[in-house]
Amino acid sequence: MLVKVFGSAVFGVEATTITVEVNIDKGIGYHLVGLPDSAIKESSYRIAAVLKNNGYQLPGKKITINMAPADLRKEGSAYDLTLAVGILAASSQIKSEDIHNYVIMGELSLDGGLQPIKGALSIAIKAKEEGFKGLILPFQNVKEAAIVAGLDVYGVENVLQVINFFEGKSDLIPTTIDTKEEFNKTLDFPEHDFSDVKGQEGIKRCMEIAAAGGHNIILIGPPGSGKTMLAKRLPSILPPMTMREALETTKIHSVAGKTKDVGLMAQRPFRSPHHTASSVSLVGGGSYPQPGEISLAHNGVLFLDELPEFKREVLEVMRQPLEDREVTISRAKFTITYPSSFMLVASMNPSPGGYFNDPNAPVSSSPMEMQRYLSKISGPLLDRIDIHIEVTPVPFEKLTETRKAESSTEIRKRVTKAREIQSHRFENNEYIHYNAQMSSKLIREFCILDEVSLQLLKTAMERLNLSARAYDRILKVARTIADLEASEAIQSHHIAEAIQYRSLDREGWLG
Repeated sequence: MLVKVFGSAVFGVEATTITVEVNIDKGIGYHLVGLPDSAIKESSYRIAAVLKNNGYQLPGKKITINMAPADLRKEGSAYDLTLAVGILAASSQIKSEDIHNYVIMGELSLDGGLQPIKGALSIAIKAKEEGFKGLILPFQNVKEAAIVAGLDVYGVENVLQVINFFEGKSDLIPTTIDTKEEFNKTLDFPEHDFSDVKGQEGIKRCMEIAAAGGHNIILIGPPGSGKTMLAKRLPSILPPMTMREALETTKIHSVAGKTKDVGLMAQRPFRSPHHTASSVSLVGGGSYPQPGEISLAHNGVLFLDELPEFKREVLEVMRQPLEDREVTISRAKFTITYPSSFMLVASMNPSPGGYFNDPNAPVSSSPMEMQRYLSKISGPLLDRIDIHIEVTPVPFEKLTETRKAESSTEIRKRVTKAREIQSHRFENNEYIHYNAQMSSKLIREFCILDEVSLQLLKTAMERLNLSARAYDRILKVARTIADLEASEAIQSHHIAEAIQYRSLDREGWLG
């Protein structure tokens, strides 16, 4: 008897429906074809034990299973439940009339329990697109899959629940999620708040500009000046995610297997990889490609602490994703693209010893050592960072102040207003949502300068020997400063402030 059961394979952040054809005939043997990997080939041992432990049996006949399309590589143990149900149906141990209406996925334990799978949200979206009645998957993944409206999503804890459902002995209740309610579960009181930061008003202003326009920022200062403290508080002033952003972000984290028992991700991600991270862990890839840190930070913040301590080749692989806001991983047989539209926040000491231009600190590094230290970060990478700001130590008087600083909630209101202006400006551009994403063409359209501003920028370009990319960055930052003031036109003081935020472009920065 031949039976068709449906599963799903995830490539990148998109799913592809897999047809599992199970044929049982006279003879003996177990043949699994259609480019399965080792984990799928091993499933026969798990399935045999599961069926025996639950009162069923693996038929003592010739079992041939084809996973179509046969030229697409299938990976992982998530097909255990699909194969087990197919074998039971093909051997007439359960009814098979309704099986073709469902996508079935799950990894089996030997007692019949189900383990969570990766990519449940992508699988649910594809199942709805292709007109399936429902999706059956492990209970731990049900929240994220149930985000998809118009599809019955059943979370099951063991194989017997699935068998009884198809046999008509018991009903499964589909899980429903109120997406709006799930989406609105935002934190009104963030764990890290800008009201905790003493002094550093100029740096807070930079952070506000960076958040308002989605600009990349680098903080340069001695140890203990508050660089990490400020970076950790940046997500608290970013505007709330839109529904589209929340779905995109959840999909990536689902593919990476980081959304167990979590529905829709309403909080912007904050990723902070250690400086020993490899290039593959940062941008994604591997023999079975997975999203890297830059994709997990999509629609959020990627914080690289002690930037010069990262290997140079690791930092260089970020140059293209920073520009294109996506990363493409190519292999001989397939190409995968992951979105990676993130805000880069980097921090670094100005010298190997940590101190520089500080009269109270001992000078432990020679100018040559400092130059070598700074040269670990290439010019093209720095060009892609819009705002460079020096962080100075907080004086004692500021540290002991009892007055509360401005809270993240207040700053976020101004940031959100500026983002709303940008959303309105780019409403006809599907892929542009804030100033940092502007192309050269859009810069020419929305960053028109008067004569005074133009002359000011020309002088700065000549004196600081800035690149064409740095010119674009200054205009983008100036546009954001104008938006924070709700100014229609970019004025000379907006340009002047934006030029100040290019510290590392200045010749003789090492003094």
